[in-house]
Amino acid sequence: MKISGVDIRPGNIIEYEGGIWRAVKIQHTQPGKGGAYMQVEMKNLIDGRKNNVRFRSAETVERVRLDTTDFQFLFRDGDALTFMDKVNYEQITLDAGILGDAAAFLQDGMDVVMELYDERPISVQLPDTIEATIVEADAVVKGQTASSSYKPAVLDNGVRIMVPPHIAAGTRIVVDVYEQTYVKRAD
Repeated sequence: MKISGVDIRPGNIIEYEGGIWRAVKIQHTQPGKGGAYMQVEMKNLIDGRKNNVRFRSAETVERVRLDTTDFQFLFRDGDALTFMDKVNYEQITLDAGILGDAAAFLQDGMDVVMELYDERPISVQLPDTIEATIVEADAVVKGQTASSSYKPAVLDNGVRIMVPPHIAAGTRIVVDVYEQTYVKRAD
Protein backbone atom coordinates (compact mmCIF):
# COMPACT_ATOMS: atom_id res chain seq x y z
CA MET A 1 0.00 0.00 0.00
CA LYS A 2 1.53 3.32 -1.08
CA ILE A 3 1.38 6.23 1.38
CA SER A 4 2.57 9.82 1.14
CA GLY A 5 5.86 10.63 2.88
CA VAL A 6 4.08 13.05 5.26
CA ASP A 7 1.60 10.34 6.35
CA ILE A 8 4.29 8.19 8.00
CA ARG A 9 3.64 7.61 11.72
CA PRO A 10 5.83 6.07 14.45
CA GLY A 11 5.63 2.29 14.34
CA ASN A 12 4.83 2.16 10.61
CA ILE A 13 6.83 -0.43 8.67
CA ILE A 14 7.94 0.87 5.27
CA GLU A 15 9.98 -0.41 2.34
CA TYR A 16 12.75 2.08 1.54
CA GLU A 17 15.80 1.60 -0.70
CA GLY A 18 15.31 -2.16 -0.82
CA GLY A 19 15.11 -2.61 2.97
CA ILE A 20 12.36 -3.01 5.55
CA TRP A 21 12.36 -0.09 8.03
CA ARG A 22 10.34 0.81 11.15
CA ALA A 23 9.62 4.52 11.70
CA VAL A 24 10.88 5.27 15.22
CA LYS A 25 10.46 9.05 15.50
CA ILE A 26 8.89 11.61 13.21
CA GLN A 27 8.98 15.39 13.07
CA HIS A 28 6.84 17.44 10.71
CA THR A 29 8.70 20.59 9.62
CA GLN A 30 7.45 23.62 7.70
CA PRO A 31 10.45 25.80 6.87
CA GLY A 32 10.04 29.50 6.07
CA LYS A 33 10.62 28.89 2.38
CA GLY A 34 10.22 25.69 0.47
CA GLY A 35 7.74 22.90 1.01
CA ALA A 36 6.94 21.09 4.22
CA TYR A 37 8.59 17.76 4.90
CA MET A 38 8.56 14.91 7.39
CA GLN A 39 11.88 14.12 9.12
CA VAL A 40 11.74 10.37 9.89
CA GLU A 41 14.16 8.42 12.08
CA MET A 42 14.02 4.81 10.91
CA LYS A 43 15.53 1.50 12.04
CA ASN A 44 16.25 -1.30 9.59
CA LEU A 45 14.47 -4.44 10.81
CA ILE A 46 16.86 -6.81 9.04
CA ASP A 47 20.29 -5.54 10.11
CA GLY A 48 19.49 -2.95 12.82
CA ARG A 49 20.96 0.12 11.06
CA LYS A 50 19.42 3.52 11.78
CA ASN A 51 18.78 6.25 9.23
CA ASN A 52 17.28 9.77 9.14
CA VAL A 53 15.36 10.60 5.99
CA ARG A 54 13.36 13.62 4.82
CA PHE A 55 10.16 12.82 2.97
CA ARG A 56 8.29 15.52 1.04
CA SER A 57 4.53 15.31 0.50
CA ALA A 58 5.03 14.46 -3.19
CA GLU A 59 7.09 11.36 -2.33
CA THR A 60 5.39 8.04 -1.73
CA VAL A 61 6.67 4.97 0.09
CA GLU A 62 5.40 1.42 0.27
CA ARG A 63 3.85 0.57 3.64
CA VAL A 64 4.52 -3.06 4.55
CA ARG A 65 2.11 -5.30 6.41
CA LEU A 66 3.81 -7.88 8.60
CA ASP A 67 2.37 -11.22 9.59
CA THR A 68 2.14 -11.61 13.36
CA THR A 69 2.20 -14.91 15.19
CA ASP A 70 1.88 -15.74 18.89
CA PHE A 71 4.97 -17.40 20.33
CA GLN A 72 6.10 -18.42 23.79
CA PHE A 73 9.62 -17.83 25.06
CA LEU A 74 11.15 -21.12 26.22
CA PHE A 75 14.78 -20.53 27.24
CA ARG A 76 18.02 -18.64 26.66
CA ASP A 77 21.30 -20.32 25.75
CA GLY A 78 23.97 -17.61 25.68
CA ASP A 79 22.89 -15.17 22.97
CA ALA A 80 20.45 -17.67 21.44
CA LEU A 81 16.77 -17.29 22.38
CA THR A 82 14.38 -20.17 21.74
CA PHE A 83 10.70 -19.54 21.07
CA MET A 84 7.81 -21.94 20.39
CA ASP A 85 4.90 -21.30 18.01
CA LYS A 86 1.75 -21.58 20.15
CA VAL A 87 -0.27 -23.08 17.29
CA ASN A 88 1.91 -25.80 15.75
CA TYR A 89 4.53 -26.10 18.55
CA GLU A 90 7.48 -25.56 16.17
CA GLN A 91 10.56 -24.09 17.83
CA ILE A 92 12.64 -21.24 16.44
CA THR A 93 15.97 -19.90 17.72
CA LEU A 94 16.87 -16.23 17.27
CA ASP A 95 19.83 -14.06 18.20
CA ALA A 96 19.24 -11.87 21.28
CA GLY A 97 20.21 -8.81 19.20
CA ILE A 98 16.82 -8.88 17.46
CA LEU A 99 15.23 -7.72 20.74
CA GLY A 100 17.89 -5.20 21.76
CA ASP A 101 17.72 -4.03 25.39
CA ALA A 102 14.31 -5.65 25.86
CA ALA A 103 15.92 -9.13 25.79
CA ALA A 104 16.86 -8.74 29.48
CA PHE A 105 13.16 -8.71 30.39
CA LEU A 106 12.34 -12.09 28.82
CA GLN A 107 10.97 -14.58 31.33
CA ASP A 108 10.53 -18.33 30.82
CA GLY A 109 7.03 -19.05 29.52
CA MET A 110 6.39 -15.41 28.52
CA ASP A 111 3.94 -14.91 25.64
CA VAL A 112 5.33 -12.70 22.85
CA VAL A 113 4.24 -11.62 19.38
CA MET A 114 6.67 -12.33 16.55
CA GLU A 115 6.50 -10.24 13.39
CA LEU A 116 7.31 -12.12 10.19
CA TYR A 117 8.18 -10.78 6.73
CA ASP A 118 8.16 -13.40 3.96
CA GLU A 119 7.99 -16.11 6.67
CA ARG A 120 11.21 -14.72 8.22
CA PRO A 121 11.14 -13.34 11.80
CA ILE A 122 12.27 -9.71 11.92
CA SER A 123 11.09 -8.53 15.35
CA VAL A 124 9.69 -9.78 18.64
CA GLN A 125 7.28 -7.74 20.74
CA LEU A 126 7.19 -8.32 24.48
CA PRO A 127 4.35 -7.21 26.75
CA ASP A 128 4.61 -3.47 27.50
CA THR A 129 5.07 -4.07 31.24
CA ILE A 130 6.36 -6.92 33.39
CA GLU A 131 6.68 -7.59 37.10
CA ALA A 132 10.19 -7.77 38.56
CA THR A 133 11.77 -7.87 42.02
CA ILE A 134 14.21 -5.28 43.34
CA VAL A 135 17.37 -7.08 44.54
CA GLU A 136 19.40 -4.02 45.43
CA ALA A 137 18.32 -0.43 46.19
CA ASP A 138 20.40 2.48 47.44
CA ALA A 139 19.50 4.01 50.80
CA VAL A 140 17.50 7.22 50.87
CA VAL A 141 19.49 10.35 51.67
CA LYS A 142 17.85 12.29 54.53
CA GLY A 143 15.92 15.32 53.26
CA GLN A 144 15.69 13.90 49.77
CA THR A 145 12.15 12.57 50.21
CA ALA A 146 10.49 16.00 49.98
CA SER A 147 11.30 16.34 46.29
CA SER A 148 10.19 13.96 43.58
CA SER A 149 13.62 12.37 43.40
CA TYR A 150 14.37 8.82 42.37
CA LYS A 151 17.15 6.47 43.46
CA PRO A 152 18.98 3.75 41.51
CA ALA A 153 17.95 0.12 41.97
CA VAL A 154 18.87 -3.23 40.41
CA LEU A 155 16.21 -5.70 39.24
CA ASP A 156 16.42 -9.50 39.51
CA ASN A 157 17.36 -9.60 35.80
CA GLY A 158 20.36 -7.30 36.36
CA VAL A 159 18.84 -4.18 34.77
CA ARG A 160 19.40 -0.87 36.60
CA ILE A 161 16.41 1.50 36.82
CA MET A 162 15.40 4.52 38.87
CA VAL A 163 12.70 3.99 41.54
CA PRO A 164 10.94 6.22 44.10
CA PRO A 165 12.62 6.55 47.54
CA HIS A 166 10.04 4.35 49.34
CA ILE A 167 10.89 1.24 47.26
CA ALA A 168 13.26 -1.14 49.08
CA ALA A 169 15.07 -4.36 48.17
CA GLY A 170 12.71 -7.34 47.92
CA THR A 171 9.78 -5.25 46.62
CA ARG A 172 7.94 -6.44 43.50
CA ILE A 173 7.33 -3.65 41.00
CA VAL A 174 5.88 -3.20 37.52
CA VAL A 175 8.45 -2.05 34.94
CA ASP A 176 7.93 -0.58 31.45
CA VAL A 177 9.95 -2.94 29.22
CA TYR A 178 10.79 -0.53 26.40
CA GLU A 179 11.38 2.64 28.46
CA GLN A 180 13.04 0.67 31.29
CA THR A 181 11.25 2.78 33.89
CA TYR A 182 9.35 2.19 37.13
CA VAL A 183 5.56 2.16 36.62
CA LYS A 184 4.09 1.18 40.01
CA ARG A 185 4.34 -1.22 42.92
CA ALA A 186 3.04 -4.71 42.03
CA ASP A 187 -0.16 -5.82 43.75
